Amino acid sequence: MGEAEVSLEYLYKVFTMPEGKDSKLAQIEQHLSNNLADFLSQHVVTKVNSLTQIEKSFAEYSVPESPEFVSKHAEDLLDKLVANSVNTYSPSFIGHMTSALPYFHLPLAKLMVGLNQNLVKIETSKAFTPLERQVLGMMHELVFKQPSDFYQNYLHSANYALGAFCSGGTIANITALWVARNKALPATTQFKGVAQEGMAAGMMHYGYKKMGIISSKRGHYSLSKAVDLLGLGRQQMITIDCPTQRLSAEKALAMGKQYQQDGNKVLSIVGVAGTTETGHIDPLDELADVAKELGCHFHVDAAWGGATLFSNEYSRLLKGIEKADSVTIDAHKQMYVPMGAGMVLFKDPNDSNAVRHHAQYILRAGSKDLGATTLEGSRNGMAMMVYSSLHIFGRQGYELLINQSIEKAKIFARMIQSHPDFELITSPILSILTYRLNPENVQIKIKTQSDMGHELNMELDKLTVSVQKQQREAGKSFVSRTRLQTEKYPDQAITVFRVVLANPLTTESDLQNILDEQIAIASNIDIWKKLCLAS
Repeated sequence: MGEAEVSLEYLYKVFTMPEGKDSKLAQIEQHLSNNLADFLSQHVVTKVNSLTQIEKSFAEYSVPESPEFVSKHAEDLLDKLVANSVNTYSPSFIGHMTSALPYFHLPLAKLMVGLNQNLVKIETSKAFTPLERQVLGMMHELVFKQPSDFYQNYLHSANYALGAFCSGGTIANITALWVARNKALPATTQFKGVAQEGMAAGMMHYGYKKMGIISSKRGHYSLSKAVDLLGLGRQQMITIDCPTQRLSAEKALAMGKQYQQDGNKVLSIVGVAGTTETGHIDPLDELADVAKELGCHFHVDAAWGGATLFSNEYSRLLKGIEKADSVTIDAHKQMYVPMGAGMVLFKDPNDSNAVRHHAQYILRAGSKDLGATTLEGSRNGMAMMVYSSLHIFGRQGYELLINQSIEKAKIFARMIQSHPDFELITSPILSILTYRLNPENVQIKIKTQSDMGHELNMELDKLTVSVQKQQREAGKSFVSRTRLQTEKYPDQAITVFRVVLANPLTTESDLQNILDEQIAIASNIDIWKKLCLAS
């Protein structure tokens, strides 16, 4: 029995009367509440299907004509969707910036969905609005450490905002640079401002040929999206090579000076605190001075590394972040909050007014509506999840989580270095590292016969890709891969395994099993056999 009879009475029940406790959906809900890890181990990735096979389950393109019972649909979801999803909770899933979540987020998520608050407007969120403002204030204080009277004045002021909640780091970075652009082309007596008259008029009024952003090549792809969306043009995303994985302040200053001498304007220097590929941190303190000398906005993309500020031991790595004009932090990364919890924080609470919008039916002038200074309009109450996590973990709890992730990454790096057939490529600064399989004899050959290095690296690239794909398809564990240039191989980008160690449930035994699996996979690949036999 799949289809339900179409009637207003049936539809009314869907809104108001859940099915009995024996229904499939109720069983799923109960199982999730009792033991999330057990549920995921039984239901997620129970099938090792290719993407092509999975796509066949979602090939219908017409809306179903008739409704179907909730329990029937739940069974369908279990079979088609859940069984083919990625078990990000698994301690052997160490390939991306997604981790296990604390159990309390499940009932909180149900509460958040049930309340269905819309943070665009106080009339649709009420208590959620001051809660979100408080969370932004807490994170602002973590980064900028302003005195208490600062927060007393600005935390709940209708005229200012300390930042904005976003769906993620991409929107946060775009929002920060949107503010920077509007501040860089402000209104004058002859010009109404870029927000009113547009980029062409603004550039003409201020006499700039072009306007660009400077970052290292390790900068996030969202920066390229930002220059596109803001009308600067993708060619004005100026990236600097970084074989050390960090943006050189000297090169950034030289590049910025030359750019502006050519009649252009540097909109922003973007420093990264925890690069996506290697976890490195740019010299933020020095870059703040570069931005000041160039007279431009200084933005720090700390989507990954921002949570390191909770750690008394490792927060020193982010020295200078407090000098930024704006900072991006993703709570759904190292703050262990579900997806969709990004933030941008502004050191100056007045900066958010550079993008303030009003409408007669909503976001009226003088209101405390959060939608007036956010790019996204309708938004759910994700701030509640961050609020709860901040209270349940506390700073000390987050410190323990951050510290153990970094220490675990250091342990894994030592495990890699101690194995003769693995090569550590980038050591962990935070909890991300890169490495590759490289037979001991090949490592010696690359060192002693430099003329063969390029060719051997190309063979190792093929090996890395093959092992990574086979390991992913086997479904036991997962590491990602990327291509980058390093100090060791400055003239050639190489393909490497990329590991993110954020899951507190991951053990040293899990890490050893991952290395063992990679060796076992490689031993059946012809390239590996050929490399191992090479004299």
